[in-house]
Amino acid sequence: MCRAFSCIVTKTGKTYYKLGMDSHDLILDKFHIRELDDEIEKAKLKFARVEITPDNGYLYPEGNWTLEIDERIKPVWWSDRNEKSAFRALTKWKIKFYSSFNLEEARKPINPLKLPQQEVTQQDIDNLKIWDSVRASVWDSVWDSVRTSVGDSVRDSVWDSVWDSVGTSVGDSVRESVWDSVGDSVRESVRESVRDSVWDSVRTSVWDSVWAYSGSLFPNIKKWKHIKHPKGEYPFQSCVDLWKRGFVPSYDGKRWRLHSGEKADIVYTTE
Repeated sequence: MCRAFSCIVTKTGKTYYKLGMDSHDLILDKFHIRELDDEIEKAKLKFARVEITPDNGYLYPEGNWTLEIDERIKPVWWSDRNEKSAFRALTKWKIKFYSSFNLEEARKPINPLKLPQQEVTQQDIDNLKIWDSVRASVWDSVWDSVRTSVGDSVRDSVWDSVWDSVGTSVGDSVRESVWDSVGDSVRESVRESVRDSVWDSVRTSVWDSVWAYSGSLFPNIKKWKHIKHPKGEYPFQSCVDLWKRGFVPSYDGKRWRLHSGEKADIVYTTE
């Protein structure tokens, strides 16, 4: 699988690339240079598929970046001139790329359960209702929109950072809170399949919140896929507002809850 930064470097040193496009084949089609496609003999190679990736991951661009030629054979004409051309293109790409999302927050995501516990307001309840009305689209919308904007490699890096830093701990805390809330007698009488069904719903709703928060780290995206929304507005901001207020929404298939504090205390439940 191709990774960002991917580019095509020709024998003459011309470099082709596009922000959000990791695939070399897509770059060839985008710039209509498919006719330059390589041949079997070394001497007849007219371009090289090149990838330059950060040794420490996309969220740490200040480290070293390594160039690789993604070809069966290295072109005989490849020289320092071609490599310098590729790195000049990388410098331009990095300026656009690292201004397209919130790098610092992606490195250190906000954990809502670490924030001071707040009193639930009417605005919070209204945001929960809005979130209930749009969350079905969040996975497809964030997945495809961010991919189009910055490519698979970076989307996955941001998601991994958010999930590893806060997603797992938030999910575990919410699960324990919901399960504790039903009481010992109910836990003993409820069937395993019912318990699993409830947890599947809770887990999915927490994951949806993590997706909503992750998407908010890309403020330059003005049109989000798979959902109608006013241009320039983030359609899942209601969940992000709850998240940054210290609330994690969960849904068990029947009712919504808001969780807050280190133990994910249930501070609000719908009827």
